[in-house]
Amino acid sequence: MNSVGSQLIEKWFSQKDWEPFDYQHEVWNVVLEGKNGLLNAPTGSGKTFALFMPTLIKWIDEHPETYKELADNGLKLLWITPLRALAKDIEQALQRVLDEMEIPWSVARRTGDVSTKKKQQLKKQMPEVLITTPESMHILMAQKKYPRYFEDLGTVIIDEWHELLGSKRGTQTELALSRLKHLKDDLQIWGISATIGNLQEALDVLLGSDADKEDAVIIKANVEKKLEVHSVLPDDVEKFPWSGHLGTRLLHKVIPIIENSRSTLIFTNTRSQSEVWFQKLLDAKPDLAGSIALHHGSLSKKIRNWVEESLHEDMLKAVVCTSSLDLGVDFAPVETVVQVGSPKGVARFLQRAGRSGHQPGSTSRIYFVPTNALELIEAAALKSAAHSKTTMESRDPILKPYDVLIQYIVTLGISDGFKPDELFREIKSTFAYQTLNEKEWNWILDFLITGGKSLTRYDEYSKVVEEDGLYKVKDTRIIRRHRMSIGTIASDTMMKVKYLKGASLGGIEEWFITKMNPGDTFWFAGRALELVRIKDMTAYVRRANTSKAKVPSWMGGRMSLSSNMSALLRHKLHEAIDGTTDDIELKTIQPILDVQQDWSSLPDEDELLIEKTYSNEGCHVFIYPFEGRYVHEGMSALLAYRISKIIPITFSIAMNDYGFELLSDKEIPIEEALKNDLFSDTDLVKDIFSSLNDTEIAKHRFREICQISGLIFQGFPGQKKASRHLQMSSGLFFDVFDEYEPDNLLLQQAYDEVLSYQLDEVRLRKALKRIQNQEINFKYPERFTPFAFPIMVDRLRERLSSEKLVDRIQKMQVQLEKHV
Repeated sequence: MNSVGSQLIEKWFSQKDWEPFDYQHEVWNVVLEGKNGLLNAPTGSGKTFALFMPTLIKWIDEHPETYKELADNGLKLLWITPLRALAKDIEQALQRVLDEMEIPWSVARRTGDVSTKKKQQLKKQMPEVLITTPESMHILMAQKKYPRYFEDLGTVIIDEWHELLGSKRGTQTELALSRLKHLKDDLQIWGISATIGNLQEALDVLLGSDADKEDAVIIKANVEKKLEVHSVLPDDVEKFPWSGHLGTRLLHKVIPIIENSRSTLIFTNTRSQSEVWFQKLLDAKPDLAGSIALHHGSLSKKIRNWVEESLHEDMLKAVVCTSSLDLGVDFAPVETVVQVGSPKGVARFLQRAGRSGHQPGSTSRIYFVPTNALELIEAAALKSAAHSKTTMESRDPILKPYDVLIQYIVTLGISDGFKPDELFREIKSTFAYQTLNEKEWNWILDFLITGGKSLTRYDEYSKVVEEDGLYKVKDTRIIRRHRMSIGTIASDTMMKVKYLKGASLGGIEEWFITKMNPGDTFWFAGRALELVRIKDMTAYVRRANTSKAKVPSWMGGRMSLSSNMSALLRHKLHEAIDGTTDDIELKTIQPILDVQQDWSSLPDEDELLIEKTYSNEGCHVFIYPFEGRYVHEGMSALLAYRISKIIPITFSIAMNDYGFELLSDKEIPIEEALKNDLFSDTDLVKDIFSSLNDTEIAKHRFREICQISGLIFQGFPGQKKASRHLQMSSGLFFDVFDEYEPDNLLLQQAYDEVLSYQLDEVRLRKALKRIQNQEINFKYPERFTPFAFPIMVDRLRERLSSEKLVDRIQKMQVQLEKHV
């Protein structure tokens, strides 16, 4: 690499007292050779420069005399990122390089945060570098004559590809890439990914099924990132722990961490938890007011932007946040990360740790704060994984989501139209749709042209018309609605939260607000608010002077243990049983483990522990597979169904990441059920659907499918439809298809998604096979054990208020402690 361009890049590095890493040189070489690929590099190792510089080297080499003069050159580099906050950060970093090298290129963002005026300017003149999201990329493709935007495009970079992979946003990205490849034969595609368990598959998905494997490479950065992992330990532990309350009791240990760091990110797993922690920190140390902030996805763009800018400018001592700041945003002042509660996966934990010490050579520092004493087992597992070459979790790609495909076809229909045969071949070149057959394709086309068998009488569902072999969408109402609905992130209907005087704070899900009356108070955006009135899907509020208010909750907030974490957890328990552990975390909870062993048993890696006990409520059976909440949801329903085939019996079911409870007012014949192959994976799918109200669960999934595919419309801004109306509409479609068109592909997709995502059928099957090879360790404890206690509390949580729950738990703990 002795070209003019490469020499100038080396000079720029040396002027900043930096030296390019070997892997950066390797990336520059293979990109300049014309190869496609995937860069696997840790956070804060210079991966942005690894993939930006080849474009500059090539440009300078092509224009060695005039590269400082040529402006308005058309779009050269497209950078797709999953996070808007990340887009802004990348824009600033790339523009800084260009300015310092006196290259008159412009870098711009096209995301939901960018003004309409700016978006109109982009239509007239594209920058040389455009940073966008998958949704905004599809919005671009919905414009008339959109191919002109990409006439000069040479390279596409997909940032944080591991975050998009395995989601419908990833499928959106695949489709966008297939279209760009169709427009530009010589397009280069590169992804940037953190370490995941299936990097080769991640590359295959990125490049599509038609990619030349010889021209594709994976480059792993050989940059050792220094990492410190600490656990915040309680001074004493309750022998009967329960979820959620311990974290804030450790506040007095978290505050010194904040005080001793330049800036700290405090990650919580849910938006509700972030609101609680922000308030508790202020209560515990009022002089933090003004120097700490809150950041989550439901806050307004204005608030989020202010927080991000304040972090960059070193104005904040701490920010309580969620996954909204998970990805590679470079906040140089951040020296420390605090993780509240288990992140449930090794990759997520390391990703969050990497938000600190973000510069090459710096040390990342993370503190684990348990919200439940038993989470210290997970803390020990994460610490071991962080310092070893543990295999990271895989991100399995989604296959054939018909709703995303239908949305994409309409997007092309409202821009310049499409030819079905050409488009079919193009779509099959993606990894997601490589097995799409002609029968499915013809069904989708018929659905869009006529509305399909069930909706053929209704003109609004006949969206696509043919004109001289070109298929287009002509109805201006359909076009306007579609452009407003592009995207695959479906959530419950959000209500805006505004002050009476008009300032916007963000949005809360409708189901939470509609349970409140005027005068009720709730925490949001880090402040106590009083609901004044609800009008036009907006909750108008005023500041409230109270320390007691409801904390909003959002649907889908709970995460489940990853399969890797599940295995690591079981191994840590084995070490505790074996007495081979040096982990301070396990030693801290030894009193809990001692009671568990004394009253029941500590299950080893080759054992499944089952406990059967009795109370005034009836017969309790606790089973501990340690497979995570989602697997336990399916497994508990499956076992309940199989037991009910032995005798007529009904159950209450509760679960956490470690196990689940079956409760009945009748004797549970678990012993007989075990003799009848209770954990068999034979007829698994049939039994799962028999065990659940599969129609109602599928209906819930179907609402999201309806939104993405355009069957239902959420409404224009300021005229959003109520959540119950959307549910009624999607439910009506579901019933009609179920009765009159059972082969409807969208209906089939709903049932498939229940199995794949909600019940994690593949992992459930693996768990059942593992259990079949384990020894059943059956115990009859006289009372609830430390492992059983938190599961039982989760069941009580569903029907008791917070105050009543705490009171009930304390009484139960006192009773159990008497027997220790």
